[in-house]
Parts: sequence; structure tokens; C-alpha cells
Amino acid sequence: MEEQVIELVLGDITKQAVDAIVNAANSGLMGGGGVDGAIHRAAGPELLEECRRIAEEKRGIGRSPCPAGEAVITGAGRLPCKYVIHTVGPVWRGGGQGEPELLASCYRNSLFLAEERGLKSVAFPNIATGVYGYPKEAAAGTASAAVKETLSRTPGIRKIVFVCFDDENYAIYRRVLEFLGTF
Repeated sequence: MEEQVIELVLGDITKQAVDAIVNAANSGLMGGGGVDGAIHRAAGPELLEECRRIAEEKRGIGRSPCPAGEAVITGAGRLPCKYVIHTVGPVWRGGGQGEPELLASCYRNSLFLAEERGLKSVAFPNIATGVYGYPKEAAAGTASAAVKETLSRTPGIRKIVFVCFDDENYAIYRRVLEFLGTF
């Protein structure tokens, strides 16, 4: 069986040649700032249209389009990947309101969706560390551990890429991944 690999990249998630990129979305799925805005701009209007349809369907059954910790999948519009997996990270409120479990769920649920679709490679941004205020070191630890644990339950996924937009997050992820013995 082919080995599962975890890679770390400093760069732009919208340029990753993988089966799916993960969007650090907001619960309404309507685009926003940061990673979410960059993905929507690069993907074009098709992505927003598909997100709008999902949001309307979920609201029609009395649900939030995508609550924190959950994930939904769409096409990728003009992006080089095939799919975008939208997940909503928790807003940091000090760590005592389930934030670590919700953040881990973002990574697990994204990987489960990718596995269900038969996808082989997934790229993740730094979820919840921007305007949601999650401490970067803690988020990197939670993300890395959740991915490492979930890979044993998603054998079809061959490659995970953590994509860091800046040097600070790249250095944090490098330390965390080395500490966990991931690479």
C-alpha cells in the first residue's frame, strides 16, 4: 500500500495542485475575508453560486449552512483543484468552550468528506487563526494531531498539504510537525 505523506508548504492555497483545498469558511458560506475571500475570488462566481444553493437547502431544513466543526464540499470553479471543502473553525473564547474539539472536527470532517469522494490529496490552510483569534501554536498542534489521527481512518487519502501563507505560521507548523514526528 502506498504511504500517506504530510507536506508543509509556504505559499498560496489557491495555487495548490491537489484534489481538494479546504476553505476556512464562515457559517453562512457566502465568502468573506482572509483565506475565504481569496478562495472565492480565485474560484470565480461559480463557487459562490454553489455555496448559495447549499446554504438555501440547509436553511430550508432549519439548519445553519455550516456550523463550526462541520464541513461541506463544492466544485472548485476556476481553481486548479477539483473541489473545495468548506469548514468553519471556532471563534477563540479562551479554550474552555469546546474550541479544541471543534477545530479538530474541522480537519476530521474535511478528511472524511474527501475520503467519501475518493480524493487522494487535500490542502489545508491555517483554520481559525485569523479573525477568529485561535492561538497559532495551539491551532497547529490541534490540526496536526487531528490529521495524523484521522489518516488511519481515511486510507484512500495519500497526501495532506498544510499551506501556510506567511513565515510565522510556516515556522510554527514546522516545529509542531517535527515534534509529532510527522516529517
